[in-house]
Amino acid sequence: MAVAALGLLAALGLMLAVWLASLVYRDASLVDRFWGAGFVLLVWVYWLAAGGPSTGLIPVLAVTLWGGRLSLYLSWRNWGHGEDYRYQEMREAHGARFPLVSLGTVFLLQAVILWLVAMPLLPASGAESLTTGWLLLGLLLWAIGFLWEAIGDWQMARFKADPANRGQVMDQGLWRYSRHPNYFGEIVLWWGFYCMALAAGGWWTIFGPALMTFLLVRVSGVALLEKKLNETRPAYRDYIQRTNALLPAPPWRGSA
Repeated sequence: MAVAALGLLAALGLMLAVWLASLVYRDASLVDRFWGAGFVLLVWVYWLAAGGPSTGLIPVLAVTLWGGRLSLYLSWRNWGHGEDYRYQEMREAHGARFPLVSLGTVFLLQAVILWLVAMPLLPASGAESLTTGWLLLGLLLWAIGFLWEAIGDWQMARFKADPANRGQVMDQGLWRYSRHPNYFGEIVLWWGFYCMALAAGGWWTIFGPALMTFLLVRVSGVALLEKKLNETRPAYRDYIQRTNALLPAPPWRGSA
């Protein structure tokens, strides 16, 4: 439990530093860029606190590759675009109180959520040995999820880079088979991390991937994004009618 508490302190410290930076730059969406980096920080804290077991390097490197890519991608994608609309709406609603409100409801809340979601990394990174079957299954799910998310992000970035696609709905590549392939990939990846935790006997950490799945499906992922797209892009409604939200599947009917 002492190591878990150390992880919580690390997550809170990181998000407090990002909050201070957001005051300087007047951009609360900086928090999104450090989401992946937060998991990288925690897995290294857990691994080092356990004495750096060689077996634990497998999940450590897997988390580092995923979290590093995600933070770099979000930093590149959002560079020069200003504060995200979600935080702009919060800033307008709370006025002068926004800095303190954002500290609690955005930054510290995300630190706690990050810590809870990352709990499978505690047993996985600190184990002296890992059960081979669970480890291999975890690595397989991690690889599928990582590639699905990364390819989906790359395809969306290419689509948005073409001026001819401005205001259009992305329904090509992986996005033809799922409206949110990046979220699907991240969910699969986190169940892969849970399998790595199972390889170390960490069955009790199931709330981590379960929480991540719930958040991406019902709170900050699919539900929030779909509400905005439904309001701003009428063609998206047709896309919904023919394409699964998360699980990849052939379109239900021909494209309009």
